[in-house]
Amino acid sequence: MASLPLPLLDYQRYGRQMILDGFGLAGQVKLKQSSVVVVGAGGLGCPVLQYLAAAGVGTIGIIDDDIVELSNLQRQILHAESSLGVHKAESAAESISRINSSIHVDVIKSRLTPQNALEILSRYNIILDCTDNAPTRYLLSDVAVVLKKPLVSGAAQKYEGQLVIYSLGPDGPCYRCLFPKPPAPEAAGTCEETGILGAVTGIVGNLQALETIKLITGLHEMKPSMLLFSALGSPPFRSIKLRSRKADCAACGNQDFNLNMITETDYVQACGGPRPDWVQRGLASGNTGYRVNVKELKKILDEGRSVNLIDVRPSTEFGICQLGSAQGVPLHELVAKPEAYLPADHTIPTYILCRLGNDSQIAADALRSSRPNSEVWDVIGGLQAWSREIDPNFPIY
Repeated sequence: MASLPLPLLDYQRYGRQMILDGFGLAGQVKLKQSSVVVVGAGGLGCPVLQYLAAAGVGTIGIIDDDIVELSNLQRQILHAESSLGVHKAESAAESISRINSSIHVDVIKSRLTPQNALEILSRYNIILDCTDNAPTRYLLSDVAVVLKKPLVSGAAQKYEGQLVIYSLGPDGPCYRCLFPKPPAPEAAGTCEETGILGAVTGIVGNLQALETIKLITGLHEMKPSMLLFSALGSPPFRSIKLRSRKADCAACGNQDFNLNMITETDYVQACGGPRPDWVQRGLASGNTGYRVNVKELKKILDEGRSVNLIDVRPSTEFGICQLGSAQGVPLHELVAKPEAYLPADHTIPTYILCRLGNDSQIAADALRSSRPNSEVWDVIGGLQAWSREIDPNFPIY
């Protein structure tokens, strides 16, 4: 008998997909000979890695310079409590190696930059974008254009997700074609700020893995489209046909676009600067006479003074935990009609709370504008500072 193209046990391991029409032995051999790189081992990257490893992709690169935190475990399914404090790339590699010990895994714990991206990503056949920030998305797209490799990109936030393969075939658009202007950093929310249902990242990540397998095995129709998913929508999936790449695109429409143009670009500044550090902004003391710290607030409350204490977090967050006698008034309601939330007695001071100490400043400004002679304070660092400095049993979420 002629030598087998796969180890004997692989026929049993992968048999359920090898018997599929259009897949066959040839498809499994292609998977074994292929190499993919997953940028980001978080909510999207974990299901991607799990299914690519299980399917038998021969070489998988994992790029992530972050470490595992407790808040990750709700959706990042390759990490466990025992992984806390471990680099995500290492934790994910260990998990998929337990799933399939025959694959080769490259662990890359350094951050992807314009200077190293081309050299690192050029080693792989397909690039997967499982990140959550605009500068990296533009960088990955530009590199994919130069390398002429498909970029399987996923995104997820709240109850929604989307999936696109950029640079698909000779005419498929790149990320810049669809989004030539990046959003302002303040408008690009993170999972920490907006929330995310873990199963949503699982669905989008699994779809990224599926599209990658289709590309490798030749099952893909190679028609550029954007798949939109809404967990609360009916139907939950909607597909949008994408136009061909734009002739005037700064990347894929530019015949002179090259490596030097990537290495000379500051992608963070090109996207409007660093993403705001809302925690540090909320801790800034600001102008004297406008903000109080949590120790000062505690002293005022302990003394039993008459105060108007307002919590401007969304009602859902207010329902998670509250501080004492605070009344919940969502920020948008307060700003729409600030005079309604000031006490009739002008001698009673108002103190504003929020999660981190940012929205409270907006609310306080609105109240002062409504009644300039009123005494309005907002709390530095918000309820997270209260938990950290006053009551460790107050929940942080």
